[in-house]
Parts: sequence; C-alpha cells; structure tokens
Amino acid sequence: MPHEEVLDAIQSLLRNIGLELAFVDAAKDGTAQSLRPLLGELETVVRGTSQDDMVAAVVAAQTWLDGSIAEAVERMTHFHTWLDEAATAWTRGVSLPAWPTELPPLAAAVRPSGSLPSARSPATFSGDALPVTVLPEGWDAELMQLFCTEAQELLQEIEQGVLVLEASPTDADTLATVFRAFHTLKGNAAVMKLVVLQRLTHELESLLDAARRGARPLDRDAIEIVLAGADVVAAYVGETSRQLDGHDTGRTIPLPIQPIIDRVHAILAKPAMPSAPASAPGTVPLPEKRLPPKPIAPLPSAAEPSRPPPVASPVAPSLPAAAVPVVHATPAQALTVDSPRPSPAASSSGSVRVDTSKLDGLLDLIGELVIAQSMVAEAAGGSDGPLTRSLAQLRGITSDLQRTAMAIRMVPIRGAFQKMGRLVRDTAVALGKEIKLIVEGAETELDRTVIEEIGDPLVHMIRNAADHAIESPAERGAVGKPAAGTITLSACHQGGFVVVRVSDDGRGLDPSRIRSKAIERGLITADAVLDSRDLLELIFAPGFSTAAQVSDLSGRGVGLDVVRRNVERVRGKVEVDSVHGRGTTFTLSMPLTLAIIEGLVVAVAGQRFVIPALAVRESFRPLPGGISSVHGRGELVRVRGQQVPLIRLDRHLGITGGIADATQAIAIVLEAGSERRCMLVDELVGKQEVVIKPLGELFAGRTPFAGAAILGDGRVGLILDTLALVRLGLRSPTETAA
Repeated sequence: MPHEEVLDAIQSLLRNIGLELAFVDAAKDGTAQSLRPLLGELETVVRGTSQDDMVAAVVAAQTWLDGSIAEAVERMTHFHTWLDEAATAWTRGVSLPAWPTELPPLAAAVRPSGSLPSARSPATFSGDALPVTVLPEGWDAELMQLFCTEAQELLQEIEQGVLVLEASPTDADTLATVFRAFHTLKGNAAVMKLVVLQRLTHELESLLDAARRGARPLDRDAIEIVLAGADVVAAYVGETSRQLDGHDTGRTIPLPIQPIIDRVHAILAKPAMPSAPASAPGTVPLPEKRLPPKPIAPLPSAAEPSRPPPVASPVAPSLPAAAVPVVHATPAQALTVDSPRPSPAASSSGSVRVDTSKLDGLLDLIGELVIAQSMVAEAAGGSDGPLTRSLAQLRGITSDLQRTAMAIRMVPIRGAFQKMGRLVRDTAVALGKEIKLIVEGAETELDRTVIEEIGDPLVHMIRNAADHAIESPAERGAVGKPAAGTITLSACHQGGFVVVRVSDDGRGLDPSRIRSKAIERGLITADAVLDSRDLLELIFAPGFSTAAQVSDLSGRGVGLDVVRRNVERVRGKVEVDSVHGRGTTFTLSMPLTLAIIEGLVVAVAGQRFVIPALAVRESFRPLPGGISSVHGRGELVRVRGQQVPLIRLDRHLGITGGIADATQAIAIVLEAGSERRCMLVDELVGKQEVVIKPLGELFAGRTPFAGAAILGDGRVGLILDTLALVRLGLRSPTETAA
C-alpha cells in the first residue's frame, strides 16, 4: 500500500475508533467489543509499515479489551492520542513520540497465536471468546464464496426481522421469516462442514422455534441473544470472506459462541408459558428458502441423514418501497419497527448471480462501443444514403444497449438504508433516548459504486443526529417537543441526480457557537463576514467540533469531513440546512452513474473540454453592459435579473489565447444544488455521450478535472469538475487563475 494510502487508512480508522470509544459504557460489559474489528483492521494496516512501535501499540490495545472495561477505556483514550501523534510524526519523517507512561510497556504486548479479531465482532454480547477456525478442511473456494454471499443476505433479513419482533414479539409472519433464515443458515453450515457455526445456528433456531410454538416469550433477553448470535455469524462470515480473498488464510478468530449457547439454554430452561396459544400462521412448519443447486459437485455433508440439502443460489427477498422499517428505539423498552409484509409477487421474478468484475467488464466494452460509434459517425460526416440510415440504426441499438447495461449496475438504496435501523436502535438504547427512524424512497435506484461510497457518510450523519442532535426525553419535554425524537432518511430522483436527505427534529446547529469555534481554531478571522450558508459549511472542516470538550464524537462536525470526502469522490455534493432549536437536514446529491455521462463539449483557445450536461442550466451570449465587476473580487454577469459570479475558463486553467471580449464568447450557467456560476468559453462544439476515463492516482484530487474522455474525432477531452467550479465563488481573476 502506498505511503499516503496507509496514512489515510490509519487516520480513518482512528476516527472510527474515537467514535466507538464515545459509546462505550464502562459500567456495562460488552460495550467495548465494537472496538475489536476496528483494531483488527488497524493492525492489518500498520503491519505493512516499518513502524514496529505502532504495530506493538495496536496489538497491546487489543489485549486490553480482554480485561476490565473501565481500565480498557482509560488506556484506549491514551492509546488513541498517542497513535494519532505517532502517525503525524511518521508523516513528517521525525521520531515517534514517547509511549505514554500511563500505559503498560510495549514489550508486554504479546498476542496469543491466532487471536486477531475478525472483520466484525459482536457488539451486543460479552463472554469468553474462544479461537475458531473459519475455513474447514478440504474447503472449496467457489462453494465457500457462495455460502458467504447467501449468508450475508440471510443476516440482513434476520436483523430487519428481529427489529420488528422487538416491538411485536407475537408477529407470526416475521417470526417465521427469521426462523427460516436461521434454519437455512444451519443447513448450509452443515454441508460446508462448519460444525461450530452449525451448532450455534441450531441453538438459535431452537429458541425461535420455542417462540413460534408459544412455549417461550420472545422477551428482551431473547432478542438480545438472537442479535448477539447474528453478530457472531456476521463476524464468522466476514472473516471467511476475508480469508477467501487471501488475507491471513487459516488463522483463527475469537468468537463467544459457547457463552451464547449457554444463554440460549438458560432461556429455554425457564418454566414454560401457561398454554399460550400461538397464532396459526406461525405454527405451521415452513420450508426453507431454497433454489435448485448449482450444477457443480457438492462437498460431502457432515450433517445427519435427515438434514435437508444446502442452499446454492437463493433469491434475496425483495421488499416493496413501503416495507422499509420505521424504527422507534427507547432505552427501557423494545425497538419498534413498522414494516408491511412483502407481497408474494415481490419474489416472482428470477435472478442470477454474476461476478461484479464481469459486469464492469461488460460496461467497459459498451463504453468502447459508444466511443467507436461516435468516431464512425464523425468519419461519415454528413453523407446521405444507406450509410446514414445504418448509422442511425446503430446509434439506437448502442443507446439501448448502454441503457440496459447501466440498469444492470443500478440497485435500490434499500440495503444501505436498512442497516441504519440497527444503528439507531443500538445508539438510542446506549444513550437512553427515544428515537424514531422514518425511511422513505428506499426503492430509489443508483449505481452500486455510489451506494458503496455513501455507506460511511450515512453512518456518520445518523450517528451524529442520534447522539448530538436528538435531545434526551427530559430536554425535549422541557421545550415542548415530544419525548421521542425523529430522524428521517429519504431518497428520490431530482434533476438527473439521486438526492438523499438525513433530517432530524433535534436541537439544530448554533451559528454563534460555530462562529466562535471557527475563530478559536483559526478557520476564520474575528471580523470575517459570512452568510448563514457559508457559516454552516465550516462544520465540514476536519475535526471541527462545537462541543466544550473536543473529542472524536463531541459536536456535530466530527466525521463530517469524511462525509464530504466520500460524497465528492463520486462527484456528488453535500449541503446542510439547520434551524437552531428545530432541527438539521443534510442533503447529498449524487449522480445516477459513474461510468457514462452526456456531456457538452466546449472549446477554449482551441482546446476541448467536456461539461456534464446535468450541471448545465442554460447558455447564452452576454450582452454589452451585462457584465459588471466587483473591485478586487471578480466579475458578475446578469442572468434573468440576478447577478451570478463569472468564471473565465481560460484564466481559471491558465490557458492563453481565449476570447477576451465576453460579448463575443459563450456564457454557460452551471448549477449545483442552490448554487450557480457562469463559465465563459469560446464556443460550443456539440453534445455527446462520453465514457469517463480516470486520470489516475497521480492526479486524484489535485486537478480541476473529474476525468477524461475520448471524443468522436479521436481527440481526448478533459471532463471539468463542475462541483469545484460552482464552489469557486467570487474571486479575483488572478486568484481564479492560480
């Protein structure tokens, strides 16, 4: 991993560790276990460096989690500060700071063999974790990958179902769905010879079966142990996937499987409920969710003869838009999830699993086809006859093929939204708050790469809203608000973009507090004049916080630099609106796809550039007197009665030979959200669908360009980063050119 990437990874993990530390309750066992997977990832990163002290420090930190929680939290606080300073020192090429005297010597940090944490460890349960080998003897890579893929789908189904059951323990349909998912996991684990996982899922299945039969209540303890068991299965599956990818193949990971099984036995040993009748739908044995097996030779089963065959390629259940849960979490009572039942027709369509690399390869080929078709049309010129008709037909087929390929990459945002339900539930319980999560527009589709990139931003925004924005029930009551706070997560298509909003009805952002903190940190001067929008933009500064005591989770600004960076990585934009005392709304605007765009080709001093058509509002030739100057700041052009900042593209890019007289050039109005800028170019060449080609890591984040494209005449055109252009604001010509 390159030096800069290692440092970025370390800083990102340190931020996440700081976030988790803020949620740890030293009086409660198990609350620090969420740090294990992060420390495991951190160790993987630092082991690739030459800094032995940093490696030893991370190893030591993981051993502390096996002891007293209060002591571990105190040590982790010192460790977090030291490692942050050490990473900074490493960046500057100076010696690492001394190891804190409050911590045990690094020489004592010896890890037992095979005890590295997994990619995800259970955060809801504490107990003795024993080392477990995740890959069985004679494992088959293809079958194991298939097992992991389906297990992840089943785990998502389990988590959503358990959130429903926490509010409605007698919901027979949901109970049957969760039971069936564990039953399927058990059968698959048996075939793959995953004996430990088979045993765990069998015990959890028994607990759910008792609830289905009405023999045992699905109370808070049962819900917690089912969630803890699902977390263990997720940790097992995550580590299996990691080892299948070639990372530390064969190592063991610590998992508290036996303590969970003991808890299940203890719950089942309680006296039976007095003849509690179960509703009929929940008592009928349900078949497993199975499809015909894949036509490859299966591994021999370790299960008993009566056990059903394994799942090979299931179809994940498809929930309608209204089926995304509405979550209510309180510290003293169960989580409420309002979720309509999926209709039988939702799963009627067939599907097939295809490796994503094959889809990416297909899209790349279609992109090359689009380029070739444009080049052929350019070469043909304006000739008439059969060639023109054939080219028109080719253009139509190419467009249809392109749309179909793009549709393959588009997936509903539902999966990313559903994960937030568990996050809100756990955060609300830990903080003693009542929070209702409302989800809207979960069936909105966008590129799968975009969905992957917005996962972390959503986590940061939801956590900030739950922890800092939503007040406690007592605080809300004192100001006349309902005890339960509301977080609304929505998605919709708007102007060619997908817009995701995270809103809350909490305390909102305090402009005066933001300003004073910004002055204190040197971000602005005391006499700086900022409007409300520019003032709110300050919260996206790295590490910015309005809390009295700054930590990685104090204040609304922590983690928001991660939000902006991830969103801008996919050429998106994030905006914030807030009313002090009433609430805050974060708006993420992202493109539907990252591969092919419709672009407006412009020319400046003979050079070609591409502007994404979705960012163009209109174009016109400025009239004499329509352009004015603000002394020392730049130029403005009148657009439909409003003054809009003018950007001369040649000056901005440092190009000589552009048209100086604005009335002889073309002004293009660029729009991003509520912001507009005018860009002056020499001429409009035309409109063309282009395939975005990355500029490479060397130019990443260092140029005013979002990529490159091969134009119809074979020339290369640079794609302008319109978001960066819109953000230029009022600057002087010399400043803009720089």
